[in-house]
Amino acid sequence: MGSFKTRTISGIVLIVIMTVLLVAGGDLLFAALLAISCIGMYELYKLTKIHRSVPGILGYVAAAVYYILIRTGHEEKSLAVFVTLLICLMFAYVFTYPAFRAEQIMTVPFGLLYVAVMLSFIYRIRVLDGGKYLVWLVLGCSWAADTCAYLVGVRFGRHKITPKLSPKKSLEGAVGGVVGAAIIAMIFAFCVREHLRILAHPVLYVGLITACGAVVSMVGDLTASGIKRNYGIKDYGTLIPGHGGILDRFDSVIITAPIIYALVQLLAG
Repeated sequence: MGSFKTRTISGIVLIVIMTVLLVAGGDLLFAALLAISCIGMYELYKLTKIHRSVPGILGYVAAAVYYILIRTGHEEKSLAVFVTLLICLMFAYVFTYPAFRAEQIMTVPFGLLYVAVMLSFIYRIRVLDGGKYLVWLVLGCSWAADTCAYLVGVRFGRHKITPKLSPKKSLEGAVGGVVGAAIIAMIFAFCVREHLRILAHPVLYVGLITACGAVVSMVGDLTASGIKRNYGIKDYGTLIPGHGGILDRFDSVIITAPIIYALVQLLAG
């Protein structure tokens, strides 16, 4: 009961914090996403024991530079950051050999892309026309889909999707999560449709975007679970009581944000 109470309280606090950040937007959201990204990268790097090493530090610095480029409108220079990071990692690998294994070095750019870059799309969505409302689709695709999937899966779940990776997740639950999230998003879009002029058919398009995002969010959740199983851990961290680390709570958000951004851009007009 204590664990359930802790999980519930921390979950409510997390929702309140995210609500404040998404409503405020601007530099507050930007700074928070950078901090969340670095913590998430730290959790991932810790798996290969490079979280406090030179390669890990290079990853954190690259994330900070990347975010600064986005904030100052120079994201076209991001490729230079990635290439520079790879070259610096090669130097670190060669001149400290055999201090690091190849898979440790390769974890650094993966962490940058998987955590920092993908989470940055929350900020990118927020600054779009109507982004103040569209950004909520990211949470709708992940957290709402997860809740709907759980409720449907518990009642009707029969066919397992990935029995070896996540025995409790069912096909019925997945369908319920996608449909439930899409319906909730469409109701939301109908209520704020006058603010979603970037989309020609806001209610229909938001439903489509959310459905696609919900499918992807489930893959993101399973991916994070797979990585944890590979390394034999239960949680990525202990930052969020009852939930684990940043990656435990944002595993589906990470992969959903860039998909939402891409679909909004594709359907805009």
